[in-house]
Amino acid sequence: MIRALWSAATGMMAQDTQIGVTSNNLANSSTTGFKKSRAAFEDLMYMTQRVAGQTTPGGGQVPTGIQVGMGVNTAGIQKIFTQGDYLQTDNQLDFAIQGEGFFRVLHGDEDMYTRAGDFSLDSEGYITSQAGDRLQPEISIPSEAVTITLDDDGTLSVFADDDTILATEQVLVTTFVNPAGLYAVGGNLFRETEGSGAPQENTPGENGTGTVLNYYIENSNVDVVEEMVSLISGQRTYEANSKSITTADDMLATAVQLKS
Repeated sequence: MIRALWSAATGMMAQDTQIGVTSNNLANSSTTGFKKSRAAFEDLMYMTQRVAGQTTPGGGQVPTGIQVGMGVNTAGIQKIFTQGDYLQTDNQLDFAIQGEGFFRVLHGDEDMYTRAGDFSLDSEGYITSQAGDRLQPEISIPSEAVTITLDDDGTLSVFADDDTILATEQVLVTTFVNPAGLYAVGGNLFRETEGSGAPQENTPGENGTGTVLNYYIENSNVDVVEEMVSLISGQRTYEANSKSITTADDMLATAVQLKS
Protein backbone atom coordinates (compact mmCIF):
# COMPACT_ATOMS: atom_id res chain seq x y z
CA MET A 1 0.00 0.00 0.00
CA ILE A 2 2.91 2.34 0.79
CA ARG A 3 4.39 1.35 -2.59
CA ALA A 4 1.13 2.25 -4.30
CA LEU A 5 1.19 5.69 -2.68
CA TRP A 6 4.64 6.46 -4.06
CA SER A 7 3.90 5.02 -7.51
CA ALA A 8 0.75 7.13 -7.82
CA ALA A 9 2.68 10.18 -6.60
CA THR A 10 5.22 9.76 -9.42
CA GLY A 11 2.28 9.53 -11.85
CA MET A 12 0.89 12.83 -10.57
CA MET A 13 4.30 14.49 -10.92
CA ALA A 14 4.66 13.15 -14.47
CA GLN A 15 1.25 14.51 -15.46
CA ASP A 16 2.12 17.84 -13.86
CA THR A 17 5.10 17.96 -16.24
CA GLN A 18 2.88 16.93 -19.17
CA ILE A 19 0.36 19.66 -18.45
CA GLY A 20 3.16 22.21 -18.02
CA VAL A 21 4.61 21.33 -21.45
CA THR A 22 1.18 21.41 -23.07
CA SER A 23 0.34 24.75 -21.47
CA ASN A 24 3.57 26.26 -22.80
CA ASN A 25 2.73 24.98 -26.28
CA LEU A 26 -0.71 26.59 -26.11
CA ALA A 27 0.72 29.85 -24.77
CA ASN A 28 3.01 30.03 -27.82
CA SER A 29 0.48 29.00 -30.45
CA SER A 30 0.81 32.46 -32.03
CA THR A 31 4.57 32.89 -31.56
CA THR A 32 6.45 33.30 -34.85
CA GLY A 33 8.72 30.33 -35.56
CA PHE A 34 7.87 28.56 -32.29
CA LYS A 35 8.42 24.79 -32.17
CA LYS A 36 6.25 22.74 -29.85
CA SER A 37 7.63 20.37 -27.21
CA ARG A 38 6.65 16.82 -26.31
CA ALA A 39 7.25 15.14 -22.96
CA ALA A 40 8.47 11.54 -22.94
CA PHE A 41 8.15 9.23 -19.96
CA GLU A 42 9.73 5.97 -18.83
CA ASP A 43 8.85 3.41 -16.18
CA LEU A 44 10.97 3.25 -13.04
CA MET A 45 12.73 0.20 -11.60
CA TYR A 46 10.76 -2.90 -10.66
CA MET A 47 10.52 -4.89 -7.47
CA THR A 48 11.21 -8.44 -8.64
CA GLN A 49 9.75 -11.25 -6.54
CA ARG A 50 10.17 -14.05 -9.07
CA VAL A 51 12.17 -14.25 -12.29
CA ALA A 52 10.56 -15.78 -15.36
CA GLY A 53 12.19 -19.03 -16.45
CA GLN A 54 13.59 -20.05 -13.09
CA THR A 55 13.45 -23.72 -12.17
CA THR A 56 10.90 -24.89 -9.62
CA PRO A 57 11.67 -27.47 -6.88
CA GLY A 58 9.75 -30.03 -8.93
CA GLY A 59 12.02 -29.52 -11.94
CA GLY A 60 9.60 -27.39 -13.94
CA GLN A 61 10.12 -23.90 -15.24
CA VAL A 62 8.26 -20.77 -14.17
CA PRO A 63 6.56 -19.35 -17.30
CA THR A 64 6.09 -15.83 -15.96
CA GLY A 65 7.80 -13.73 -13.35
CA ILE A 66 6.47 -11.44 -10.66
CA GLN A 67 7.55 -7.83 -11.01
CA VAL A 68 5.82 -4.84 -9.46
CA GLY A 69 6.55 -1.43 -10.98
CA MET A 70 7.65 1.52 -8.87
CA GLY A 71 6.12 4.30 -10.94
CA VAL A 72 7.06 6.64 -13.77
CA ASN A 73 9.75 9.19 -14.50
CA THR A 74 10.17 11.99 -17.07
CA ALA A 75 12.67 10.71 -19.66
CA GLY A 76 12.95 13.95 -21.59
CA ILE A 77 11.20 16.88 -23.23
CA GLN A 78 11.82 17.00 -26.96
CA LYS A 79 11.38 19.89 -29.38
CA ILE A 80 9.41 18.95 -32.48
CA PHE A 81 10.79 20.76 -35.54
CA THR A 82 7.96 20.11 -37.98
CA GLN A 83 7.10 22.90 -40.38
CA GLY A 84 4.66 25.56 -39.22
CA ASP A 85 2.11 27.19 -41.49
CA TYR A 86 3.18 30.20 -43.54
CA LEU A 87 1.64 33.64 -43.18
CA GLN A 88 1.94 36.03 -46.09
CA THR A 89 2.76 39.61 -45.11
CA ASP A 90 3.45 42.98 -46.71
CA ASN A 91 6.86 43.35 -45.06
CA GLN A 92 9.77 42.89 -47.46
CA LEU A 93 12.03 41.96 -44.53
CA ASP A 94 9.88 38.99 -43.52
CA PHE A 95 11.73 35.77 -44.38
CA ALA A 96 10.69 32.16 -43.88
CA ILE A 97 12.63 28.92 -44.26
CA GLN A 98 10.86 26.26 -46.29
CA GLY A 99 12.39 23.02 -45.04
CA GLU A 100 15.39 22.32 -42.80
CA GLY A 101 17.51 25.03 -41.22
CA PHE A 102 17.79 28.12 -39.05
CA PHE A 103 18.79 31.74 -39.40
CA ARG A 104 21.99 32.57 -37.51
CA VAL A 105 21.94 35.77 -35.43
CA LEU A 106 24.47 37.39 -33.10
CA HIS A 107 23.04 37.57 -29.58
CA GLY A 108 25.48 39.61 -27.50
CA ASP A 109 28.79 37.97 -28.44
CA GLU A 110 27.34 34.51 -29.13
CA ASP A 111 25.89 32.93 -32.25
CA MET A 112 22.29 31.81 -31.80
CA TYR A 113 19.82 30.19 -34.17
CA THR A 114 16.18 30.97 -34.88
CA ARG A 115 13.29 30.06 -37.16
CA ALA A 116 11.64 33.46 -36.62
CA GLY A 117 12.24 35.49 -39.76
CA ASP A 118 10.29 38.65 -38.88
CA PHE A 119 13.30 40.93 -39.35
CA SER A 120 13.66 44.71 -39.23
CA LEU A 121 16.41 47.30 -39.68
CA ASP A 122 18.37 48.83 -36.81
CA SER A 123 19.58 52.45 -36.66
CA GLU A 124 22.66 51.57 -38.74
CA GLY A 125 20.68 49.83 -41.47
CA TYR A 126 21.56 46.25 -40.53
CA ILE A 127 18.96 43.47 -40.72
CA THR A 128 18.08 42.43 -37.15
CA SER A 129 15.60 40.30 -35.28
CA GLN A 130 12.83 41.84 -33.18
CA ALA A 131 15.21 41.66 -30.20
CA GLY A 132 17.90 43.60 -32.04
CA ASP A 133 20.14 40.61 -32.87
CA ARG A 134 21.83 41.08 -36.22
CA LEU A 135 21.38 38.47 -38.92
CA GLN A 136 24.66 36.69 -39.72
CA PRO A 137 26.55 37.24 -41.95
CA GLU A 138 25.69 40.90 -41.37
CA ILE A 139 23.71 42.57 -44.14
CA SER A 140 23.54 46.37 -44.33
CA ILE A 141 20.77 47.99 -46.38
CA PRO A 142 21.65 51.37 -47.98
CA SER A 143 19.53 54.29 -46.81
CA GLU A 144 18.40 55.04 -50.38
CA ALA A 145 16.99 51.53 -50.82
CA VAL A 146 13.36 51.31 -51.94
CA THR A 147 12.83 47.63 -52.70
CA ILE A 148 14.35 44.48 -51.20
CA THR A 149 13.87 41.05 -52.77
CA LEU A 150 14.98 37.63 -51.58
CA ASP A 151 15.27 34.69 -53.98
CA ASP A 152 14.77 31.04 -53.02
CA ASP A 153 18.54 30.49 -52.94
CA GLY A 154 19.06 33.31 -50.43
CA THR A 155 20.20 35.97 -52.90
CA LEU A 156 19.08 39.31 -51.46
CA SER A 157 18.93 42.24 -53.88
CA VAL A 158 18.48 45.88 -52.94
CA PHE A 159 17.03 48.31 -55.49
CA ALA A 160 16.80 52.09 -55.72
CA ASP A 161 13.64 53.90 -56.89
CA ASP A 162 14.86 53.69 -60.53
CA ASP A 163 15.35 49.91 -60.22
CA THR A 164 19.12 50.29 -60.03
CA ILE A 165 20.70 47.49 -57.99
CA LEU A 166 22.38 49.05 -54.96
CA ALA A 167 23.66 45.85 -53.37
CA THR A 168 23.50 42.07 -53.58
CA GLU A 169 23.96 39.96 -50.46
CA GLN A 170 23.66 36.29 -49.50
CA VAL A 171 21.37 34.97 -46.75
CA LEU A 172 22.60 31.62 -45.41
CA VAL A 173 20.79 28.80 -43.64
CA THR A 174 22.30 26.70 -40.83
CA THR A 175 21.42 23.06 -40.18
CA PHE A 176 22.23 20.58 -37.41
CA VAL A 177 22.49 16.79 -37.44
CA ASN A 178 20.15 16.64 -34.43
CA PRO A 179 18.10 19.84 -34.08
CA ALA A 180 16.18 18.24 -31.18
CA GLY A 181 19.42 18.51 -29.22
CA LEU A 182 19.48 22.32 -29.42
CA TYR A 183 19.13 24.27 -26.17
CA ALA A 184 16.14 26.63 -26.14
CA VAL A 185 17.14 29.89 -24.42
CA GLY A 186 13.88 31.80 -25.00
CA GLY A 187 13.25 34.73 -27.30
CA ASN A 188 12.83 32.31 -30.25
CA LEU A 189 16.55 31.46 -29.95
CA PHE A 190 18.44 28.18 -29.79
CA ARG A 191 22.03 27.44 -28.78
CA GLU A 192 24.11 24.59 -30.14
CA THR A 193 25.06 21.76 -27.78
CA GLU A 194 27.09 18.58 -27.92
CA GLY A 195 23.81 16.78 -28.57
CA SER A 196 22.85 18.91 -31.57
CA GLY A 197 26.18 18.54 -33.35
CA ALA A 198 28.15 21.34 -34.97
CA PRO A 199 26.34 23.94 -37.10
CA GLN A 200 26.58 23.53 -40.85
CA GLU A 201 26.04 26.74 -42.81
CA ASN A 202 24.87 26.44 -46.40
CA THR A 203 23.35 28.32 -49.27
CA PRO A 204 19.56 27.75 -49.09
CA GLY A 205 18.52 24.73 -51.12
CA GLU A 206 21.95 23.06 -51.04
CA ASN A 207 23.00 19.94 -49.07
CA GLY A 208 19.45 19.24 -47.94
CA THR A 209 18.81 22.69 -46.48
CA GLY A 210 15.53 24.51 -46.96
CA THR A 211 14.92 27.37 -49.33
CA VAL A 212 13.86 30.82 -48.18
CA LEU A 213 10.69 32.76 -48.90
CA ASN A 214 10.21 36.52 -49.02
CA TYR A 215 7.09 38.28 -47.68
CA TYR A 216 6.29 35.26 -45.49
CA ILE A 217 6.79 34.31 -41.85
CA GLU A 218 6.50 30.86 -40.31
CA ASN A 219 3.83 30.47 -37.68
CA SER A 220 4.04 28.21 -34.65
CA ASN A 221 3.66 24.50 -35.40
CA VAL A 222 1.32 24.05 -32.42
CA ASP A 223 -1.98 22.32 -33.22
CA VAL A 224 -4.37 23.88 -30.68
CA VAL A 225 -6.93 21.04 -30.93
CA GLU A 226 -4.24 18.40 -30.39
CA GLU A 227 -2.88 20.29 -27.37
CA MET A 228 -6.34 20.69 -25.86
CA VAL A 229 -6.90 16.93 -26.14
CA SER A 230 -3.50 16.37 -24.49
CA LEU A 231 -4.44 18.80 -21.73
CA ILE A 232 -7.71 17.00 -21.00
CA SER A 233 -5.98 13.61 -21.11
CA GLY A 234 -3.30 14.81 -18.71
CA GLN A 235 -5.90 16.20 -16.33
CA ARG A 236 -7.85 12.93 -16.28
CA THR A 237 -4.71 10.86 -15.76
CA TYR A 238 -3.72 13.17 -12.92
CA GLU A 239 -7.14 12.62 -11.34
CA ALA A 240 -6.83 8.84 -11.77
CA ASN A 241 -3.46 8.86 -10.00
CA SER A 242 -4.88 10.96 -7.18
CA LYS A 243 -7.70 8.39 -6.89
CA SER A 244 -5.04 5.66 -6.58
CA ILE A 245 -3.54 7.55 -3.65
CA THR A 246 -6.96 7.85 -2.00
CA THR A 247 -7.61 4.13 -2.51
CA ALA A 248 -4.22 3.13 -1.10
CA ASP A 249 -4.77 5.45 1.86
CA ASP A 250 -8.18 3.89 2.56
CA MET A 251 -6.65 0.41 2.44
CA LEU A 252 -3.87 1.47 4.79
CA ALA A 253 -6.42 2.95 7.19
CA THR A 254 -8.39 -0.31 7.13
CA ALA A 255 -5.25 -2.30 7.91
CA VAL A 256 -4.45 -0.01 10.85
CA GLN A 257 -7.99 -0.30 12.19
CA LEU A 258 -7.84 -4.13 12.20
CA LYS A 259 -5.57 -4.04 15.23
CA SER A 260 -7.99 -1.87 17.20
